[in-house]
Amino acid sequence: MGDVRVRPTEIDGLLIVDLDVHDDERGWFKENWQRASMTALGLPDFTPVQQNLSHNHGAGVTRGFHAEPWDKLVSVATGRVFGAWVDLRDGPGFGRLVTVEIGPGTAVFVPRGVGNAYQAIEPGTTYSYLVNEHWSATSRDRYTFVNVADPTIACPWPIPLAGAILSDADRRHPLLSEVTPVCRSARTLVVGGTGQLGQALRATIPEAEFLTRTDLDITSDESVAAFDFDHVGVIINAAAWTAVDTAETPLGRISCWQTNVDGTRRLVEVSRACRATLVQVSSDYVFDGTQEVHDEDEPFSPLSVYGASKAAGDALAATWERHYIVRTSWLIGDGPNFVRTMTGLARKGADPLVVNDQFGRLTFADTLAEAIQHLIHVRAEFGTYNVTNTGPPQSWFDIATEVFTTLGAQGTVHPIATATYNRGRMYAPRPTHSTLDLTKLTSTGYSPEDVRRRLYTYVAARRQGTPPAGTLSG
Repeated sequence: MGDVRVRPTEIDGLLIVDLDVHDDERGWFKENWQRASMTALGLPDFTPVQQNLSHNHGAGVTRGFHAEPWDKLVSVATGRVFGAWVDLRDGPGFGRLVTVEIGPGTAVFVPRGVGNAYQAIEPGTTYSYLVNEHWSATSRDRYTFVNVADPTIACPWPIPLAGAILSDADRRHPLLSEVTPVCRSARTLVVGGTGQLGQALRATIPEAEFLTRTDLDITSDESVAAFDFDHVGVIINAAAWTAVDTAETPLGRISCWQTNVDGTRRLVEVSRACRATLVQVSSDYVFDGTQEVHDEDEPFSPLSVYGASKAAGDALAATWERHYIVRTSWLIGDGPNFVRTMTGLARKGADPLVVNDQFGRLTFADTLAEAIQHLIHVRAEFGTYNVTNTGPPQSWFDIATEVFTTLGAQGTVHPIATATYNRGRMYAPRPTHSTLDLTKLTSTGYSPEDVRRRLYTYVAARRQGTPPAGTLSG
């Protein structure tokens, strides 16, 4: 692949690929698509799933302009064509034309939303294209067309269209002035859009679509099958069963598994079908907490039903290559949470008992949302990333004490061992150590805010009002 080059064009994302053709007295050989080498040269890793060949008996056969709802890599197997592309996406490039002659030594990457057309200029020409979505009878309903003879585009066909061979459908395509531009941006879906993370993502990725369980119930095959996933580029799974103690009950473990495992499996299947990036939000509960700091490569060792369900969900998410598993701990956002509970108790002058033998770091929901947006935006390498705020590990007792101190509370926080605190209660086991190593995340260019500074601003912003009660042990 040493002689292969990838060149940009005047249409954003439309790329010309100069291929390395090996020719001798027997004929020629070329690598029309070589994923590792071509993506290293700048061609998108567009994961083709279907190859189509279009044979043209005579010179002058003309097809197009068709903007299909997928990306494609076009070339020829035999003969030569005059290729033409017009940008039909919304934006300043709408209507822009690029043309190039294609023989065996040339390929063109065509992003979705760009109208593709060609004219055979030699008899017996076979046109080849790789696409990254399976064609179906209904997919044609999502095509966008423009007429090959549109005077505004003014494509310089080498064989005049009066003498060309076109289908009746191609002759009837609308003029550019009648075309509705294709939306350029792929859709981002946030599943679980009303939770603490979902609310933080609303501020960070406001253009996303935020789905409630009424919109999309990932525990239901029927709901997922009925939902319109057309043109989805990113799915953020912020939906989870997080009632960790209830998950230990007979009915609770079923519900927990239905959401955290079966629901994730359905989203993986959708992501694979749509070639969408899946962001799976994970948990420190996938570990038993015997190691003081957990990196992304540590094997799963869950202690609880909830932890096992999250580990299973992570394993499913990892079966789709375009995934980010974002592992976090001790989430604090808008909604019932430990810090809000402590704030309310401090305002009341209470003297709470808080466990002092579980250690980790808080993760503020806006930090988690920003990290997710960052990974997507910089196109970080797919895989697992730990995300928390920075700073030294603390116990829940330490954090509660800081809340009381910040508020100048009259009450006093008292330490207690987890086993003593939960004696006689239905209680899921927790990891002793939940601190997550952040080296991999920071290597991508994102550095979370210090947890103590962030805790202070969070508590100070909530001096007024009493939050709802919640668990005192995370």
